[in-house]
Amino acid sequence: MKKLLALVTTMSLLMVLLAGCGSDSSNGGSGTSNGSGGSDDTGVAEESVSLRLAHTLNEQHTAHLALVEFARLVEERSEGSIDISIFPNGQLGSEDQVLEQLQAGSVAMTRVSAAALTSYAEGYNAFSLPYVFADADHFHKSMGSEAVQELYEDTYDRGFIGLTYYTSGARSFYTVDTPVLHPDDLRGLNIRVMDFRSQTDMMRALGGTPVGMAYSEIYTSLQAGVIDGAESNETALTNGLHGEVAKHFSYDEHTMIPDILVISSSIWDTLSENQQAILKEAAEESTEFHLPLWDEAIEEAVTIATEEMGVTFHEVEKGPFREAVAPMVEEYGNNYPDVKELLDAFKELE
Repeated sequence: MKKLLALVTTMSLLMVLLAGCGSDSSNGGSGTSNGSGGSDDTGVAEESVSLRLAHTLNEQHTAHLALVEFARLVEERSEGSIDISIFPNGQLGSEDQVLEQLQAGSVAMTRVSAAALTSYAEGYNAFSLPYVFADADHFHKSMGSEAVQELYEDTYDRGFIGLTYYTSGARSFYTVDTPVLHPDDLRGLNIRVMDFRSQTDMMRALGGTPVGMAYSEIYTSLQAGVIDGAESNETALTNGLHGEVAKHFSYDEHTMIPDILVISSSIWDTLSENQQAILKEAAEESTEFHLPLWDEAIEEAVTIATEEMGVTFHEVEKGPFREAVAPMVEEYGNNYPDVKELLDAFKELE
C-alpha cells in the first residue's frame, strides 16, 4: 500500500511539472499565445494569439472604424483564436516609429499612408503621382488588381506585407484668397504638401512653391500667411478647421493616395494558414465596410464647410493640370521600373 501511495504521489508531481512546462509563451511582444482557441479546417485546435494594431488616427476617423470592424470579423471567424487590440491616436508613436516597431515584431499591424512606404518599396511611389487614376472607380479597380497584390508581397523581406487598402479620397488644393482654377494660379503661391519627393516635384511641375511641414502646423501657417494654401481632401477643412482660414477649395483632384494596412512578416509567419486566410479576408471586407463611411464623411464635411465656414467649392478643368505634370509622371516611370510596371497595369484597367 505504501508503495502504491508513493507511486501515485510521484506521478502527481510529474504531471504538475509537465503542466508548468506547457504554460503560455510570448510572441515577440506583439501578442501572446493563450492555449487553444478556434480550429482549422481539419478540426485541429489552433493556438490563440493577441495582436497589437497601432495607428495615428483618432477614434472617430472612418479608417479607425473600419479597423474596429476588421478586428471584430477576425475574432468572430477565428472563434476567438485571434484577438486584436487597437491603439489609435499615435499612442505607440508616429507612422515611421510604428513601422520600425512592426519590423521588429513588437507591433503586429499598422495603417499608414502609401506615401510613407516609398522608402521600403519603390513601387509605392506610383500611388503618390498625380493623375494616375482617372476617377474613383478606376482607383478601386486598380487597388484590387494583381499588380497591387504583388506589391503588397514585395516588402516581405523588409519586415512587413500589405493586407488591404482604405481610400483617403482625392486630394485637391484649398487656398486662403483665390481659387486654383488653372496651374497658372499656383505661380507665386506657397503651398503645403506632404514632405515626400513626389509631392514636391508635383508642386514645382504645376508652378507653385512646395512647403513641407507637419499637418498640425497648417492652420497657424495659413493664419500667419506663411503658406497660401494646402492640399488634401475635404475633411481637412472641418477636422483640421482649415476652412476657418482657407475659403476656396478647388476640385483639381490631383492625387488619390490610399492608406495601407500592413502586418509584420515575422508575426505573419507564426500564424496558421487558416488564421492568415481569416486576416486577409476580414481585411478586404473592412475595405468595403469603409467605403460608405468615407462617402458620408465627405458629404458631411462639404456641408459644414459650406454652411458654417463659408468655404466655396470650385469645379476645375483638369486637362491643363494633367498636361503640366505629364513629363514628371513619365520621368518617374523611366527611373523606377516597378513604378512603370504599376502604371502600365493601371492604364490597362482604365
